[in-house]
Amino acid sequence: MCRVVDLKQAVLAKNDSAAQALRTGLAARGTSVVNLLSSPGSGKTALLERELGLAHERGVPVAALTADLATENDAARLARSRVPVTQLLTDGLCHLEAGMLARHLDGWLPEDTRLLFVENVGNLVCPASYDLGESLRIVLASVTEGEDKPLKYPTAFGLAQLVVVTKTDIARAVEFDEAAFRANVQQVNPGVEILLTSARTGEGAGALLDRALAAGDGAPVHVPAMAGQQPAHRHHHHHADGSADRTHPGASVAAPVPTR
Repeated sequence: MCRVVDLKQAVLAKNDSAAQALRTGLAARGTSVVNLLSSPGSGKTALLERELGLAHERGVPVAALTADLATENDAARLARSRVPVTQLLTDGLCHLEAGMLARHLDGWLPEDTRLLFVENVGNLVCPASYDLGESLRIVLASVTEGEDKPLKYPTAFGLAQLVVVTKTDIARAVEFDEAAFRANVQQVNPGVEILLTSARTGEGAGALLDRALAAGDGAPVHVPAMAGQQPAHRHHHHHADGSADRTHPGASVAAPVPTR
């Protein structure tokens, strides 16, 4: 008699277990993870570079991991903020998984890190299904992407605890309808905060860092209505985990991250 096994759910369950172990281990050392998701070209690297620079100026111990299919371009940009930065190359995989993150942090993450910002692979589909052990999940969208983006990607926006709009300095030029965007976000994620930012003009500067610090300190964060439910758009790619790990020159080395 054959037994049918849902491989997709088994893989996601394994990831959830690894994510919880990572979350517990990092919490024990006082580190919180912020998971940043967006489409390619949303401007999240530029915004993150600004926030990391502000953290450095304030003396807040932060670090950043950026994930891409190829190149170390984003790590080089983020390293200009003078905080520890590392690059994780996925070799074609469209998302990060908790186990991949834990293995890359092992032996690299500075012991005193208060916040670890994870710049996920530019993609609003695959990464939405994978918990990385984060304390705060942020979804970013630029004003150039269209007001209906939340409706097209309801899982990504529906599970966000904070939505960040980027490139507001060109909102008028591209005729961005802020009211329509806000209505669409609230349709898939009622009550979630929406933050307006511009890396070029400095609008919203420091606000993302402040929200992340508050979440890391245990302040109440928005709990999406979809939380605890099975996301309708989860999907999984069957693959061998052959991701390549690279640390940007100058990044700090510290004790291993406890994962269990």
